[in-house]
Amino acid sequence: MMTCIFRRLIPAAASLLLLLSPPAMSEAGAAPSEVGFQAQSLPDGTPIGIWYPATGQPAAERLGLYEQSVVANARVLGLHHKLVVISHGNGGSFSGHYDTAMALARAGFVVAALTHPGDNWQDQSRATDVQARPIALSGLITFMLTAWRDHDALDPSAVGAFGFSSGGFTVLAAAGGRPDLSRVTAHCAAHPDFFDCRLLKAHPLEAKPWRDTKDARIKAIVVAAPALGFTFDRTDLRSVDMPVQLWRADDDHILPAPYYADAVRPELPHAPDFQTVPKAGHFDFLAPCTAGAPRLPICSSAPGFDRTLFHQEFNAQIVTFFQKKL
Repeated sequence: MMTCIFRRLIPAAASLLLLLSPPAMSEAGAAPSEVGFQAQSLPDGTPIGIWYPATGQPAAERLGLYEQSVVANARVLGLHHKLVVISHGNGGSFSGHYDTAMALARAGFVVAALTHPGDNWQDQSRATDVQARPIALSGLITFMLTAWRDHDALDPSAVGAFGFSSGGFTVLAAAGGRPDLSRVTAHCAAHPDFFDCRLLKAHPLEAKPWRDTKDARIKAIVVAAPALGFTFDRTDLRSVDMPVQLWRADDDHILPAPYYADAVRPELPHAPDFQTVPKAGHFDFLAPCTAGAPRLPICSSAPGFDRTLFHQEFNAQIVTFFQKKL
């Protein structure tokens, strides 16, 4: 069902009940905690960030365009944590969804995000090597479940994934989607000025058959403004046999409707939890930039759109989805 996220009313009685209720427990059964954070690298040098429940005194820490309050390098609090991995969009980094990661960590999840090799803010040499993306995401899952110092605190049967833009495509492919990239030619002939078509013109796709990138460890996914959504049909997505939460920004001028989230929605084998965001632009799915950050397009929202307020609801819905579906 399409949801207008800014018109939800909470009855006064429910609010009173929340005030009288004891503090919520985390997914691991522990009391609410601080958020621990580790900045690491995978064995191949890929930078990653990890957020998780922890105890200790948090401190402000700069993270690219953002600032977070975390307990750096703390030990993980509790056991049997569900894992969520995050895939960023074209030209991004592991920090771009730090606030979503922190919201999940406060709810008892362990969250790991990677900076995709060759498709990040420093290096665009493999910007359209889209098949490498789900493979890299699977590598992150393997590292977290087997080599991370606190991997024994994870529940390997409960792995979710979140992806935005090119990361949304990545998560669909890692969940079993098999895109037909031959559809790009007709799409870009009709829409040469679309962002993805300009990117593909600068970095042409390598003609190679799509190899299976399904990672059976992933049990639920959240997909925001997926790039290349038009490359999937019902047959291509038939293996995405898991719960999906799908988000669309109504004023997305980077990946405009109906070729991306709208194209994916009817082709999934099970109806997704489809969410639309009135007045939102493409980059509003990124965390709000810290005051004093450079004035970049990814930090800007349309007049009248409150990205900070939106992210409170956005993150809450993602937490609830993974709590219910993992």
